[in-house]
Amino acid sequence: MKYSAKHIVILCSLAMLAGCNWFSKSDAQTDKKEPAYIMKNVQDVVKLFSKTAEEITQIGDDAIATTEKNIQEIIKIETSARTFKNTARALDETGVQLFISSCRSEILDMVHPSKDIREAAHAACAKIRSFAVDAFLNVDLYNAFKSYVEGNAKKEKLNAEELFFLEEEMRGFKRSGLHLPAEQLEKVKALKKEITKLSLSFNSNIAQDKSSITVPREDLAGMEDHFIDALEKDDDGNFVLKCDYPTIQPIFKHCKKEKTRHDLFIVYQNRAYPKNESILETIIAKRDELAKLLGFDSYAAFEYDNEMVKTTERVDGFISDLVEKSSVKEQKEFDQLVSDLPEGVTLVDGKMNPWNLAFAKEYYKQKHFNVDDRKITEYFPMEKTIQGVFDIYQKFFGLQFKETKPDGLWHKDVSVIEIHEKKNGNLQGYILLDLYPRDNKYSHACHATIIPAQKNDIKGTVPSVAVLVANFPKSTKERPSLLKHSDVETFFHEFGHAMHSLLGQTEMAGFSGTDTKTDFVEMPSQMLEEWMWDKEMLKMVSSHFKTGEPLPDALIDKMIELKKFDSGYFVQRQLWLARTSYECFLEGENKNVKDIMRSIHDRYCTNIRFEPKTNYHTSFGHLSGYGAKYYGYMWSKVFALDLFETIKKQGLLNFEIGEKLANNVLGKGGSVDPNKLLRDFLGREPNQDAFLRDLGL
Repeated sequence: MKYSAKHIVILCSLAMLAGCNWFSKSDAQTDKKEPAYIMKNVQDVVKLFSKTAEEITQIGDDAIATTEKNIQEIIKIETSARTFKNTARALDETGVQLFISSCRSEILDMVHPSKDIREAAHAACAKIRSFAVDAFLNVDLYNAFKSYVEGNAKKEKLNAEELFFLEEEMRGFKRSGLHLPAEQLEKVKALKKEITKLSLSFNSNIAQDKSSITVPREDLAGMEDHFIDALEKDDDGNFVLKCDYPTIQPIFKHCKKEKTRHDLFIVYQNRAYPKNESILETIIAKRDELAKLLGFDSYAAFEYDNEMVKTTERVDGFISDLVEKSSVKEQKEFDQLVSDLPEGVTLVDGKMNPWNLAFAKEYYKQKHFNVDDRKITEYFPMEKTIQGVFDIYQKFFGLQFKETKPDGLWHKDVSVIEIHEKKNGNLQGYILLDLYPRDNKYSHACHATIIPAQKNDIKGTVPSVAVLVANFPKSTKERPSLLKHSDVETFFHEFGHAMHSLLGQTEMAGFSGTDTKTDFVEMPSQMLEEWMWDKEMLKMVSSHFKTGEPLPDALIDKMIELKKFDSGYFVQRQLWLARTSYECFLEGENKNVKDIMRSIHDRYCTNIRFEPKTNYHTSFGHLSGYGAKYYGYMWSKVFALDLFETIKKQGLLNFEIGEKLANNVLGKGGSVDPNKLLRDFLGREPNQDAFLRDLGL
């Protein structure tokens, strides 16, 4: 999210970003200003990240002062002297400078091991965001920009991206309430500041939750010795089970002791409870108030108005249609599953307890498909697998990667990939990898843009900088870090976001990379993760940690067959979450989110029992970040599979189609309407056919 009118409306959303406080320096020979946030080498990247709390605070304060000065300079230009360069481009540049400074604080808040650094970063980010509301929701700035759009802009010869920028910026100003009377605008500002502060607290509470259970060894029956030996122990010699993915997923799938699965499920589903319950209720109430001030019936209507989907009615219809299409398959899957349950797993009033679902599925897969998730994992040692993933991306997009582990970053495990174009050696950007779990670190997987990619006549090429955060198992003395196939898929997905960020070299920073419509932003990464369901691609990334052999054909065939095994439930669960986010932000300020989640769960996930002792809504970070837009995952998956099927026909390592994708889709960022991008690439209107085929619906 860039700080400009176009983006100020989503200031309170989850950003997952980072940046620096470096601005422009003059070249004495050319008198041309080069942004000092252009990273020329890995050491420049290392210097982006502060080492002390004091430095973080100073960077934030400097960024605020510089932004204030820049905005005043834009405002004071005479109407007759306004140009695209001194008004529109100057506003875009001011926004990206503040964005970069805010980003740096936010990423350190998410990943830094030091409490002092995290707290300083959190405070700096909150201060910048609060300042940004006043700085960019500025009537004088709006009038200055408006005077240019309605005046001199009509006399200049502007290209399509520049014209679209003016259109989107004016739309953003109006969506931010700049057209409102002064008293109402002040209410809008106050609400945005409150929502921003609440959202940051909501996300921090999730990241810093330390929920765990302790169990004796006998309660880990079914778990492999290497897994148990890698666990921490308490003072009594019991094993600590934390709520990180490398722990919960194996336990839910393989632990034979139901009490262990149950107890870990309960604490996992109650992360950040009760802290976040009142925060979430307040966010919902204030967003409802904000939307009404801005002239919308609900916050959902406000959000959808700026997305591909446009209306609440269309979201409602999209969800309802897919629920109907997937419900028959989900019931067949469940009937198949319960026809042969593992010992000790019973139904309650015909429904499965949620902590037994993964265990029952794993049992069924092993018995009826002869597929053991743990055996597949042996083919994905992390270092070799990730190198295989890199090889695919390099071949498909014509890139060269060089990975290093420089000193001076926030943790010794963090590495940096320097990326160049293969054909001419031009530097494209940097991706930082932070892949292992630790206390107080963001607990899921995500991509975070730090410096947006740009390419224009004024700056030349601005290499992007991004961070990829994950929580994969660490190596032990006995075994290397081994990834589940779902982990490999996740990495390919998040690296797809990074590629979108890297290749999206737009003229205007406000359109760069992943800065597109929210219900389109997941499309490229969801499309690219499909490479990890292709036999040839799986052979490229797999290598048994003992023998070095790739996955055998027979096992790959079974994996692909199993992809459709529980696709009905997968769709229903995603739509449960999508409908929850939708209903939370429909009209009305007072919402009982737990009741909403339960009601929709009982309608959609009809065969799985809702456990009343859980409060998943307090750790469902998308309710803060994505707001009403969680539907976007399934919405964009429809387009993703349509594009993937088209690309696969021409070759998943075919540089020509990769170059077309890079130039005509990823490279456009948010500078072109996504509907047009899809039509132009496909040569037709997109449809659901590939999506329905892939899921067996």
